[in-house]
Amino acid sequence: MRIGEKLKGTITNIKPYGAFVSLDNGLAGLIHISEIKTGYIDNIYHMLTVGQEVLVQVVDYDEYSHKASLSLRTLEEERHHFPHRHRFSNSRYKIGFKPLEKALPIWIEEAKYYLRQDNQ
Repeated sequence: MRIGEKLKGTITNIKPYGAFVSLDNGLAGLIHISEIKTGYIDNIYHMLTVGQEVLVQVVDYDEYSHKASLSLRTLEEERHHFPHRHRFSNSRYKIGFKPLEKALPIWIEEAKYYLRQDNQ
């Protein structure tokens, strides 16, 4: 068993602090309540049931006791990963504030014209 490995298992027992899982490879592990889902969990018994089959990811493994710390949360976050959106940038054109400098006199004249219209 390696950290990061994804395994299937069955929930055998639920306690207020987490759920015990019997893995298909014959080993046992615990899903701590903080590793069930992102955010606050009011009642763990509403989230999981005994006998439920789950796909978990190994967070830690103790080679001496052969027990694993497991996570459902990491798999949930993996499914909801959003691609990074690239924002438009004109940095490659090296034009800086020149377009604003060019347009500023026109904008000033337009503003004066509209102010004169409002005052009449």
